[in-house]
Amino acid sequence: MSNTPIELKGSSFTLSVVHLHDAKPEVIRQALEDKIAQAPAFLQHAPVVINVSTLEGPVNWPRLQQSITETGLRIVGISGCKDSELKAEIERAGLPILTEGKEKAPRKAIDPEPAPIVTPVTKTRLIDAPVRSGQRIYAPHCDLIVTSHVSAGAELIADGNIHVYGMMRGRALAGASGDREAQIFCTHLTPELVSIAGEYWLSDQIPADYYGKAARLRLADNALTIQPLN
Repeated sequence: MSNTPIELKGSSFTLSVVHLHDAKPEVIRQALEDKIAQAPAFLQHAPVVINVSTLEGPVNWPRLQQSITETGLRIVGISGCKDSELKAEIERAGLPILTEGKEKAPRKAIDPEPAPIVTPVTKTRLIDAPVRSGQRIYAPHCDLIVTSHVSAGAELIADGNIHVYGMMRGRALAGASGDREAQIFCTHLTPELVSIAGEYWLSDQIPADYYGKAARLRLADNALTIQPLN
């Protein structure tokens, strides 16, 4: 047991990013309430990052922040902030300014170009038992295979692909770390929600021809697509 009362460790979490394209608080609040109503189990009281990179002109940040928090979302940080006045307002509100992975800090011209760091999917997490309601299974940096049923209220999350060889009634989130090449394979598709790299469908958005059937989902032109699983 450690003698120190605290311990700092690195970790990673999957967070939704809300990209704001309008600075009107009432417009943003209504849009968020509509989204939350579509997927309350997924979004209600969810921790989120707010991206403000496309906001232009004066922004009343206190009112905008209030509108977001009144929907029940929990703001854990702000990304994409380029305006110095807006940045100062956000910092006065006590919110951290985050730098997303794709943003790079300026470097001196003499610095050599580093080789890109790639985290490959090198293994697979295999679940042979049924996944019950309330369970959350996460497969970091790898694919996830479930050989049994997934109950409503259960959640599968993988940085790679997700395979379900049984009834899929819960939520499946593939490409959780942003891999847009990830896919979802399912032999009986009846989910509450499916998502690949943040693009998601609710159950009523799944084409009727594929509901309850063997199907394969992937991204094409930044949108979810579905086809039979042969």
